[in-house]
Amino acid sequence: MALNLRQKQTECITRMLNLNQPVNAGATANEEVYKILVYDRFCQDILSPLIHVKDLRKHGVTLYFLIDKDRKPVHDVPAVYFVQPTHPNVQRIVADASKSLYDSFHLNFSSSIPRPLLEDLASGTINSDSIERISKVHDQYLEFVTLEDNLFSLAYKNCYLQLNDPSAGDKEIEEIIEKIVSGLFCVLATLAVVPIIRCPRGGPAEMVASLLDQRLRDHLLAKNNLFSEGGNFTSSFQRPILCLFDRNFELSVAIQHDFRYRPLVHDVLGLRLNRLSVQGEKGGMKSFELDRSDPFWVANWSLEFPEVAVEIEAQLNKYKKDVEEVNKRTGGNSGAEFDGTDLVGNTKHLMNAVNSLPELTERKQIIDKHTNIATALLGEIKERSLDSYAKKENDMMVRGVIDRSELIGALKGKGTKVDKLRFAIMYLISTESLPQSEVEMIESALRESEVDTMAFQYVKKIKSLNISLASANSASRSNIVDWAEKLYGQSISAVTAGVKNLLSSDHQLALSRTVEALMEGKPNPEIDSYIIFDPRAPKSSSGMSSSHLKGPFKEAIIFMIGGGNYVEYGSLQELANRQQPVKHVIYGTTEILTGGEFIEQLAQLGQKMGLGTSVATPAH
Repeated sequence: MALNLRQKQTECITRMLNLNQPVNAGATANEEVYKILVYDRFCQDILSPLIHVKDLRKHGVTLYFLIDKDRKPVHDVPAVYFVQPTHPNVQRIVADASKSLYDSFHLNFSSSIPRPLLEDLASGTINSDSIERISKVHDQYLEFVTLEDNLFSLAYKNCYLQLNDPSAGDKEIEEIIEKIVSGLFCVLATLAVVPIIRCPRGGPAEMVASLLDQRLRDHLLAKNNLFSEGGNFTSSFQRPILCLFDRNFELSVAIQHDFRYRPLVHDVLGLRLNRLSVQGEKGGMKSFELDRSDPFWVANWSLEFPEVAVEIEAQLNKYKKDVEEVNKRTGGNSGAEFDGTDLVGNTKHLMNAVNSLPELTERKQIIDKHTNIATALLGEIKERSLDSYAKKENDMMVRGVIDRSELIGALKGKGTKVDKLRFAIMYLISTESLPQSEVEMIESALRESEVDTMAFQYVKKIKSLNISLASANSASRSNIVDWAEKLYGQSISAVTAGVKNLLSSDHQLALSRTVEALMEGKPNPEIDSYIIFDPRAPKSSSGMSSSHLKGPFKEAIIFMIGGGNYVEYGSLQELANRQQPVKHVIYGTTEILTGGEFIEQLAQLGQKMGLGTSVATPAH
């Protein structure tokens, strides 16, 4: 069986709701034991995409509360706490126990609770004479948000900004790396796998890989470690590969406009934790859920928007035809809506009609949902010319050039301030050498539209730094990377690393190309310099190239430090499905970002570096 992160995390949560007892065959917690669930906001986000409110009752949860809300005592009932191990949370638990709010307390921390906090918990409950109410304390290692079977996020905000902040000292950088490693350790513990780790040299990716390797080594020394039960290596005897990358590896993907359904829904309508809200026909906001329980979403998320519109139309016509068929068979009127009132005919047809009613109703709800979403998208596409931006950016990335009048036309045409800024930065990244006059022309066009050019200035600065390094030093590329790091503190070499050269004719992302090479394990100049860590190998041999560490691999976990998005996720899933036999790829990132959110971080970096002048805050 392939690695399924969503399933594994759901199983852990179900066991937690069952007071950490083994779960019955129906995969639900014992509903005869009524219990109360208390969580903090971070853990609410972990639960939200996995367990619906209506499903909590199946697990015996009758009431659920945020930990920071005032709560009344509920006697004779156990409480399951699911919170991050923080000082305020521990203080609140001690206060709840001292007030005897619940009969017993089952404490579950989203990651390993540090010893000082555990001591605070112990002394606090002893002093208030409530320690007997604490039934158990568990480290759950669930500090990540799983959005789909193969997609997770550490929900770590502004990570790119913090890692690239010129004023960040070693201590701050180490804390960020530590936080990322802790999240990745939770993911690996949940999957119960110890992977082979690969990453490019230098920058945050190597720092994370090195610390994660050390963390896994230290943990594997314990006899009863979290990976001992997962020794069957899931789908085969082969371990998966974990590939770590830094956002600067391919900056363009975080900025570009995309015209496929899922990236569009995320970028334009703000899909968050698999939910979004759109304007309804009668004025109010409608909230929708988009996850694996929606067959239309699963089948069409990778299609371009016009194809999705055609598919919605086709599904609607099929629905009308099926309703007509049912009405015909039962002697009813041939109306498009099937209300089940006019049913005449023999018993068999009647029974068939009754049985098909729930399925038809569900289909109609899904069609209506996607019609609403598509209508909202279409309005934005027309107003902002999003199709034109996506096409022009794609052409620029492939050809590396764009007609000057086309460029200025786009910057002076339709679109929000952020759309124009993203387009200008894409031009900057995709064009290898830009004359100063052209850069000034773009800047003045942006200023005319009252766009804050801070993010543009920041990318321009990085690009000029790269070019001057390349010309100043004709030595090998790795030396240039080292130079960049010494001057700049972070690995910025990949920002403009001939992006278009990495794009093949079918517009495959550089990330997918690299991942494919790493999974194949054949000699390849693009990845030969990548470092290898094997946490199960003796320390002396780690980082060395050994044949079994090079693949080929059937399963991979790809992690992007500094923010990722659905464009990258979709590209990796296409890569996995294209392979023969089909491979399995899980994609994770520090946070899922829209283009606008990423631009905001670039603008703040520009400000911290004291570049340019700020005109106005970008409008979304």
